[in-house]
Amino acid sequence: MKIAIIHDWLVTYAGAERVLEQMLHVFPEADLFSIVDFLPCDSKKFILNKEVKMSFIQNMPLAKRHYRNYLPLMPLAIEQFDLSSYELIISSSHAVAKGVLTGPDQLHLCMCYSPIRYAWDLQHQYLKETGLDKSLKGWFARYMLHHIRNWDYRTANGVDGFMAISNFIARRIWKVYRRESHVIYPPVEVDKFTLAERKENFYLTASRMVPYKKIELIVEAFAEYPDKKLIVIGEGPDYKKIKAKAGKNVELLGYQPFEVLKDCMQKAKAFIFAAEEDFGITPLEAQACGTPVIAFGKGGAAETIIGLDKPVPTGVFFSEQTTESLVTAIKSFETCSNKICPQACRENALRFSPERFRQELKDYVDKQMAIFNVKLK
Repeated sequence: MKIAIIHDWLVTYAGAERVLEQMLHVFPEADLFSIVDFLPCDSKKFILNKEVKMSFIQNMPLAKRHYRNYLPLMPLAIEQFDLSSYELIISSSHAVAKGVLTGPDQLHLCMCYSPIRYAWDLQHQYLKETGLDKSLKGWFARYMLHHIRNWDYRTANGVDGFMAISNFIARRIWKVYRRESHVIYPPVEVDKFTLAERKENFYLTASRMVPYKKIELIVEAFAEYPDKKLIVIGEGPDYKKIKAKAGKNVELLGYQPFEVLKDCMQKAKAFIFAAEEDFGITPLEAQACGTPVIAFGKGGAAETIIGLDKPVPTGVFFSEQTTESLVTAIKSFETCSNKICPQACRENALRFSPERFRQELKDYVDKQMAIFNVKLK
């Protein structure tokens, strides 16, 4: 059986690429397609050093640095891949990959990280954060996103089966496409994070410093706790603004290598996570270290952290992305932290191992192949 895997773009090794890596372990014989491939030559081990078949956008001017600017052309680009010789097509999609053209005798399954966020419910947030909410250029962006939405909805009909990375995303898929989906949680490299039962007297957050991660909110909350220490790991466009708001009890470390991040995760009394994520890997990495998580209780975090209302909790939720709500959650954690044990945190994280992901993916594909073959007969 000939298999093709279609990935949006290959420019870094992040959450979607971790999923792609495990897909290729399940289907090492698959051919790999992508809109662009700008991975360094020494960073292609996770795609098994495969030769990537790319679109015409690969050779467009300034595409290496500004490939996202070619979003209006990406629907056309993805439709140019000739997949007619493949029996199974798996799209790995948070943007346009699911829009590949397939025929009635081909099975197309989509691992959907989300319908295009900035074209659907997060459009207004995207326009505001990029400064496009008021300018004339912004009206062009709105017009372009309108057409992207129409194309995105239409191409959902070419997918035979959707896989969602969380129940949260399954609800978004239903809202946008009116399609049911099968939830397969992404893989988390839990074995790289080891259990540490002894904790030190500081809190930790780690993330790229962009608005939706809400690092500024966390720093502001600790301004009300001058006797409690917060360590912040990460860098990004908001770094200077966040640093200006940080009190003496907040230590910004900037970017740190993996070993430093791991050490801090193991020693922190709790990890703080204030974003509304589709899934969220870092809270599970913290739990794999035996560290509880104080998290905004929406999005993927609500499915990967066990709250205080359960018999064996692994964290505390706060209901609003405000400093007041977070401060209340920290107070609750300080009062009830004895109910959360490091071993329970780690056992919860182990539910999301790469081995589990590979088995669930294989089982789902096998089941869909069996159903599809029956329909062909």
